[in-house]
Amino acid sequence: MNRIIIAVLAALSIAACLALSACGSKVQADAKSEAPPAAVVEHEQDVNLVKVADPSKFTLATALETDRTPELNVTGTVTADISRNIPVISLASGRIVEIDARLGDTVTKGQLLLKVLSQDIAQAFSDYRQAVADETLSKAQFERAKVLYEKGAIAQKDLEVAEDTDIKAKVTVETAVEHLRVLGADIDHPSSVIEIHAPVSGVITDQQVTAAAGVKTLDNSPNLFTISDLSHVWIVCDVYENDLDFVRDGEFSDIHLNAYPNQVLKGRISNIGPVLDPNIRTAKVRLEVENSGKLRLGMFVTATFHGMKKEVHTTVPATAVLHLHDRDWVYVPEQGGEFRRVEVVGGNMLADKQQEIQSGLTPGQQVVLNALVFQNTVEQ
Repeated sequence: MNRIIIAVLAALSIAACLALSACGSKVQADAKSEAPPAAVVEHEQDVNLVKVADPSKFTLATALETDRTPELNVTGTVTADISRNIPVISLASGRIVEIDARLGDTVTKGQLLLKVLSQDIAQAFSDYRQAVADETLSKAQFERAKVLYEKGAIAQKDLEVAEDTDIKAKVTVETAVEHLRVLGADIDHPSSVIEIHAPVSGVITDQQVTAAAGVKTLDNSPNLFTISDLSHVWIVCDVYENDLDFVRDGEFSDIHLNAYPNQVLKGRISNIGPVLDPNIRTAKVRLEVENSGKLRLGMFVTATFHGMKKEVHTTVPATAVLHLHDRDWVYVPEQGGEFRRVEVVGGNMLADKQQEIQSGLTPGQQVVLNALVFQNTVEQ
């Protein structure tokens, strides 16, 4: 029995050794098969460098040098000149019975704007008539007192009292007349309806009344109308503090209108705000502009301010600049028929179809004259 058990154990040991040997050889085979491949280095191609078969087909242009003063372009808004805004008011309270002008109308000095039915006017005429009657009576009494005094019928003090009464009656009449004049009434045409006329010529830029509305006195009541003289207007611009060196009191700037792109107006700087806006760090710059009728309140304009010193800038034909992916590019020739696409910062458009280049290109360098045609040829 013992011999049998020993034989079985020996057989199991041999089988286990064979199994371990087989497992070891399998692990070595899998490790070799899963080894990473050798690294391959690939060189990236320069996407800005292109080569064409016949470079002579593309005309080249030479970047030029020009002297220009630096410019600052800011947006502005057309507003009325406050000193030329005239309010239309009524010193008499009442109710509006007629309106003869509207917002936006052009009016002339003395033109009828509205009519107001006023109890103040009616009371003023009543006071005036009473004052005239009193003045007539006091004058007659004074004349009678002079006659009686000359005949010795009354004492001198009675004459003086009559004279004083006559003088006071005349003052009362003058006061009543002045009151009517202040309220705007016509003393020769007694009526409780007062007419409000335009004090100046201009354009009605504000209206705060409607038909049948009430008119209060001056305390806390808005103006009936506002008439603006638009022959001269203001343009108010926001200029960042870093650009304040471009603006100087009394200097002129160029005003460009979106509605009239071919016309340039001149505006004189009349005020530079002493306080900066704490949120956007800008100062209000006010320009005074003579208005020929094309400037309208609320218009957006572009104001160009010019620097003091001239700077050297590079210019190329406008066709040499390619606008692609919100960037500006030019093609510069290199050796071997190759062209390099160079990013530049484009500036203002100049005369003779030239464009200013702020950076990326220097005077004397050559560029492809028509960058768009070159780009389309390369992409084919």
